[in-house]
This record gives sequence, C-alpha cells and structure tokens, in this order.
Amino acid sequence: MKRTHIAYWIITALFSAFMIWSSLGGLKLDEQTLAFLHDHLGYPLYFIRLISASKIIGAVAILLSFVPARVKEWAYFGFFIDLTTAAFSFRAVGDPVSGWAPMFLFIGVLIAAYLLHHKRLANNA
Repeated sequence: MKRTHIAYWIITALFSAFMIWSSLGGLKLDEQTLAFLHDHLGYPLYFIRLISASKIIGAVAILLSFVPARVKEWAYFGFFIDLTTAAFSFRAVGDPVSGWAPMFLFIGVLIAAYLLHHKRLANNA
C-alpha cells in the first residue's frame, strides 16, 4: 500500500505539473502560445484561455485530497479528452506523426495516475 501511495503522488504530481506548466502560456496568451495554438492549430482565443484555465483547475483538483472522488473522475476524463483532442488536432492540420505521437505518452501517464487513484481508493476502503 505504501508503494502505491508513493507512486500515485509522484505520477500525479508530475502530470499535474505538466498540465499547469502547459497552461500558463494560454492564460497569458503569450506570443509563442498564440503562434502555436491560434495560428497553427486554429483555436480561437477564447477557447485557448478556457482550456488553459480548465486544465489548471483539473490539475489542482486531482492534487487536493479533500476534493471528492467524483470530481477527480471528471478531471481525469477532462484531461483524457484534452490530450486526445490535441493529438487529433495535430493530425488534422497535417503535422507529422513525430509531432503528435508523443501525446500518447502523456495519455499513458494520465491512465497510470488514474489507475493508481483507484487503487488507492480501494486500499483506503
């Protein structure tokens, strides 16, 4: 149980840190983020800010222990939708496989965090 607990926190913290870090440019609408998400992928500005704020809220939700399990479920699902949509977006604009295939690594980390979350819940019950 202790190993599961440690693995959960390491993977969840790393995944949440990535989600927060990847959202900061979208909140500020910095030049590099706009060039990539707006100019290259075609996302509207309001959507870039919305998805960035949502990713930060979701990352905080899965980190805080007092957040109900059902809310965490929705956060994990939202991240899955975000990452698969990102991979699809890269493919849709014609990016090579090397540009969008790494998204599946992040999906894998997300799935690992989700499974460890459920394993922790089962151990605590």
